[in-house]
Amino acid sequence: MDTSQNTALLRALTELPGPLPARGVIHIAIRHTDRFTVVGNDLAQHPGLSTTAVGFAVRIQSLPQGTEVGIKALAARFPEGEKLIAAALRELETHGYLQRARTRLPNGRIVTRTVFCNQPAALLRPRAAATPPQLPPAARPITTLAQASEPTVKPEASPEPEPEPQPEPTPDPVATPDPPAPLAAPPQAAAPPFVRLVPPPTAPKPPRPPLPRPRELTPELERISSALLSDLRHHAPQFTLSEEHVRELVPGVAAWLERDAHPDTIRHTLTINAPEPVNYPYQFVKHRLTVLLPPPLPGAHDLTPPPARRNPVTPFQTCDGCERAFRAPTPGRCRDCRTEDEQQATAA
Repeated sequence: MDTSQNTALLRALTELPGPLPARGVIHIAIRHTDRFTVVGNDLAQHPGLSTTAVGFAVRIQSLPQGTEVGIKALAARFPEGEKLIAAALRELETHGYLQRARTRLPNGRIVTRTVFCNQPAALLRPRAAATPPQLPPAARPITTLAQASEPTVKPEASPEPEPEPQPEPTPDPVATPDPPAPLAAPPQAAAPPFVRLVPPPTAPKPPRPPLPRPRELTPELERISSALLSDLRHHAPQFTLSEEHVRELVPGVAAWLERDAHPDTIRHTLTINAPEPVNYPYQFVKHRLTVLLPPPLPGAHDLTPPPARRNPVTPFQTCDGCERAFRAPTPGRCRDCRTEDEQQATAA
């Protein structure tokens, strides 16, 4: 099989016109007649896109309309992983080839609609006005040299000839209605404006949070913090800090110690799951001291549960009439005595 393919290539090389280049690629272009996609050099030779992004752009461009092109759909179709596909789609989205927007359907469901444009730069150029169709050369009027050299002066009037006998009038043919004028093409809807969903690489980044500092940097805190930072290289050789870096990181460790963090806990937090190798130990330690700063320990009053809310109890009272006990906020008569008094008053 390999021998036949090599033979076919050699035969195709001999059929190429003109001298072949001494080095570099030699193209054998066979014209496609079906199942092909036109890809412009604007995408194929884009200097800002990786080869993976260009490959996925060509694959998306070759898919039919309405095909799912999400990360999971592409990962199920092609051998690349989801992380590589997501990075390639972000590149295409940054350079304007891809746009993803969330759309609500009439049934209330929210879906993600993906729009792919093979020439995003062409959307930003003004549209050229439609030019009138030009006639083919065979249909254009031909002006000869003799016609061009003839003067445009009207010739002298010649004597009118005698009128000839006119033939009998013939019946007029049935008039045919003129064909209807072609309908004007509806105006094309303007392309939606390009909305960048991913910030450009040159966008300003938010400032990093400052290194934490204690309320009061006492000599004892400074001594323990300096010793802990200097001793990191005994536990992890990649955390060898310079003397200047140790002095700059001392307030961050002191803030941890002020919040009752044990030195072993601080050492474990700074060195656990570190990358191999740690190229910038000072920046790595500063980042963890800032981002992983624990909250201050709560006080004794913060951990005390709130007092239980007790419902007020109605006291017992002694009835003035029958001397029975009943619950009432104020002294008086019980309900039976009040009912009996009301009945006597009604009877009277």
